[in-house]
Amino acid sequence: MRISILRCEAAQFDKLRQMMFESEAALRPGIEQMPGHLAFYAGADPATCSLMNTSLWDTLEHAQQLDRFQPMLDAGKRFAAAGAAFERPIMNYATLWRFGQMPEPQG
Repeated sequence: MRISILRCEAAQFDKLRQMMFESEAALRPGIEQMPGHLAFYAGADPATCSLMNTSLWDTLEHAQQLDRFQPMLDAGKRFAAAGAAFERPIMNYATLWRFGQMPEPQG
């Protein structure tokens, strides 16, 4: 599981939330084609003025493809310019256990 979190001031939250919606069009096609991609989620929490991307991959190496994915790097620059502060380092977790339905891989 790869988790990227950004935080912002309350005044920027709605704008960054909208930017997160809009970023899907540029990010989704390339991410869905990456080896090892299982699922990708974007979320927003107005109570903490934070947004996150969580993605599921079959290996750490496959998760780390996002470190070099230019559309993701470009989006990060746009978010930072709009007032986002990213938590670093990006967290990559090995799965210890899970339950529930796992979506089928896309593509």
